[in-house]
Amino acid sequence: MFNVNYIKVEPTTFLMQFKDGKLKRKGKGLSFFYFAPTTSLVAIPVGTTDLPFMLKETTKDYQEVTLQGQVVYRIAYPEKTAGLMNFTLRPDAQRYSSEDPEKLLSRIVNLVQVKMRTAIEQMDLREAINASQALVRAVKNELVNSDVLGSLGIEIMDLSILAIKPTPETARALEASVREQLLEEADQAIYRRRNASIDQERSVKENELNTELAVEAKQQEIQERKIEAERQRQAKQNEILREQLEADVVLEQQRQQLVELASENGRKEADVKAYEIAATMEALSKIDAKVLEAMTLGNLQPEQLLAQAFRELAGGAERIGQLNISPDLLQQLSGRKAMVGGER
Repeated sequence: MFNVNYIKVEPTTFLMQFKDGKLKRKGKGLSFFYFAPTTSLVAIPVGTTDLPFMLKETTKDYQEVTLQGQVVYRIAYPEKTAGLMNFTLRPDAQRYSSEDPEKLLSRIVNLVQVKMRTAIEQMDLREAINASQALVRAVKNELVNSDVLGSLGIEIMDLSILAIKPTPETARALEASVREQLLEEADQAIYRRRNASIDQERSVKENELNTELAVEAKQQEIQERKIEAERQRQAKQNEILREQLEADVVLEQQRQQLVELASENGRKEADVKAYEIAATMEALSKIDAKVLEAMTLGNLQPEQLLAQAFRELAGGAERIGQLNISPDLLQQLSGRKAMVGGER
């Protein structure tokens, strides 16, 4: 009504309002009323956008491959983009008045294709099929540093390659080649396993033989040690016996010396005793018999004196006519003897 319209954009849309050729307002997520005949609206999406692509390129060995992937970008500087491309809305604010927004997508895809082609042309087919990560790193770095995208205010967020495929005929040929290679590798693996088994068996036998040799060497070493220990023990025993014999010889010599010394001492003692006896006899031979007898009687016991008296009486029996010894006398002598014995 009366050409007054209302517009409201999302927070991911940068809106610029021009009135009479002059910028009146700008910003994200704006909403306002405007007079359509004198107002131009420029709406630039600033959120991230996924842009899929499918490219056909030729490798260094002239083989065609198909690259499928996507690039994620956003318009980081919308005013730069608006200055180079037309993002003006129609009066109904429902569509763009030009095809520049679609051209922007084509420009990005074309730039990606140029960078991909430059990288693919330096690889052969087998290398290119397995080079997705290398391509992503190389191409993404060039896109991030691209002057063209920078002048348009475009920021590359991510780049991914989903698949790199050759033509069906080439794929079948590669499959056959890979199949043959796999079969050959399988045969080689079987041969390697057999050789490894043979080598392992030989190693086991060698280890067993080495173990037996080591055991025999160890047993021989143990036997030699036993022989050496026995020899040392025998030598030590012989040394002990030799020392014992030497000690016995020394002891026997000492005993012989002691016997000789004892014999010499005994002989000397006998000589001394013989000399003493001879001297005593010589001295006694010079003493009167009565004196000697009196000296002897002085050392006798009473009963011995009684016996000596009877002996003297018996010696003079021819001069004694008759001698009577009464029982009382004997009893008295016996009693005295007993008394004398009790006193002792």
